[in-house]
Amino acid sequence: MQTLVEGAVAEALRDRGGGVIRLYVAACAERMAPLFIGLRAGAPGREADLDLCVRSVRDLWHTGQPLVDAAERVSALERFPELQPGEEGTTHVADTYAFFGALVLRHALLANSTGDARDAVACGHAALTAVGMLDQNLAGAGFSAEEQQLQSRSATGDAAGLWEASVTAGRERFRAVLGRTAPPAR
Repeated sequence: MQTLVEGAVAEALRDRGGGVIRLYVAACAERMAPLFIGLRAGAPGREADLDLCVRSVRDLWHTGQPLVDAAERVSALERFPELQPGEEGTTHVADTYAFFGALVLRHALLANSTGDARDAVACGHAALTAVGMLDQNLAGAGFSAEEQQLQSRSATGDAAGLWEASVTAGRERFRAVLGRTAPPAR
């Protein structure tokens, strides 16, 4: 499988491992989580799912050690409707981006648990795929370039300002997706 993650980023993840991988996936998850959380907020019966996502994204930022229950969290995520195969596939804008939010978190938790650079690259690849789709559907959007830059920054292992930048990027992506789901003005 060809990946969208830059070669230098993938190499840094392989070479530096551990804490750098955990920082990288925490930042990716932070940027993509608003898509799942925001698009599923208020949905009946999804409170526990939302709580799991919020708690997981928060906990991923504790990069000193892998999460002891990451595998259980992955199992719970894999039961989310967004990650279940369906006959018709995903066609609605909100469903598509909620899927990517959950998928990135799944890969982030896997990478946190395993310390495997391939899991981290899969996390980054899913994030880049989602923002690439967003760029294709919004004239002048630069989400892919921003994601590439933030992935490169997080692969250095320098956490200074990364959380803030990731929160801001996540909010901007959520606003952009909301703009795509809103009914046209009359």
